[in-house]
Amino acid sequence: MHYLYLLVAIIFETVGTSFLQASHQFTRLFPSIGAVIGFAGALYFMGLTLKYMLVGVVYAIWSGLGIILIATIGFVWFKQTVDLPAIIGFAFIIAGIVIIQLFSDTVVR
Repeated sequence: MHYLYLLVAIIFETVGTSFLQASHQFTRLFPSIGAVIGFAGALYFMGLTLKYMLVGVVYAIWSGLGIILIATIGFVWFKQTVDLPAIIGFAFIIAGIVIIQLFSDTVVR
């Protein structure tokens, strides 16, 4: 169940960040409200996850996957491009999450 909480937290964080971009520095009401709700939901579900997992592991997965998802949304929705070094960096983030999940004794399985 804790991975479901973490997944929901990541989704809320990604939605909140997308609304943050769309809010144009909080000058648009509805995207601004969406950003606040998104981040509030992310923190709530992250808090639930912390009952079962270590904060460092939760934050690494939450922020890492959030980065990948928001970069993808930025590319698709906001027409933002990334260069080769950024793509390589994203690959390292994914590799780090995989290494934690497969080899770390601090992960609850």
